[in-house]
Formats: sequence, structure tokens, C-alpha cells
Amino acid sequence: MNFAPDLAAVTHGIQLAVAPVFFLTAVSGMIGAVAGRLARIIDRARFLENRLEAGDVAESPAIKMYAELLRLRHRGWLVNICIALLTFCAILIGTTIILLFLGETTELPIFRIATVCFLSGVVCFLFALVCFLAETLMSTRLLKFAELPVR
Repeated sequence: MNFAPDLAAVTHGIQLAVAPVFFLTAVSGMIGAVAGRLARIIDRARFLENRLEAGDVAESPAIKMYAELLRLRHRGWLVNICIALLTFCAILIGTTIILLFLGETTELPIFRIATVCFLSGVVCFLFALVCFLAETLMSTRLLKFAELPVR
């Protein structure tokens, strides 16, 4: 096996790795957005828990607060799954970049493994998007819009 890469192979390896790097950038941006949603869920849950622990809430509002906490728990669960899928996606895309570069600069036959890693990363990203959509729909169901006057 020859592990001494030539300049043309290194250049081509870098060119192959550029597209997955853009995908990796998108994934990291998505992780940031979803982490922000998780922070807001946690903040709201802490607020409700503190009010309930203080005991200054009547029985009827307390029941509504417990129901909201349950919905927040479900939303948090979806967001955690989304973050896990995005993280696994990033790991797979990073592995794809390494494999593409090694496949181009060495004689190791690893392009099929790189293909599987890339497609697995895309599947993880798609599942994460489904979780994100479900959490977003769930969060908008919590909103109570007052009826607006019709002009």
C-alpha cells in the first residue's frame, strides 16, 4: 500500500470534501436553532415549576400548569431526539469527509463506506427535520390566539 499522497490527489481529495463541509455547516446551524428552542422550553418549565412550588396558584390554574408542563416535557423529548439525530448526522458527515480524503490520497478502497456514511447522515438529517416539524407544530398548538375583529 502506498500512503504517500501526491499533490494532485490531495487537491482532488479536498475538492471532494467541500460539499459535505457545506452540509456540515447547515447541520451545525440547525443544532444551534434547535438548542435555542430547548433553552426556551427549559426556561418556561422552570418558571411554571417555581410558581407551583411557591404554592401561590389556585387549584384550577395549577391543573392547567401541570398540563402545560406535560406538553413541555413532550416537546423537550422531541427536541432532544432532534439534537441527537443532528449530532449523529454531523459525526457521519465528518466521517464521510475523512473517508473521501483518505480514499483519494491512499489506495484504500473506502468510497463505498463513504457513500453509506453520507447517505446515513442525510437520513439522520431528514429524521431530525421531521422531529423539528413535529415540535414546532406542537408548540404552536399551545398558543391561544384571541379572536381578532374582522374588518
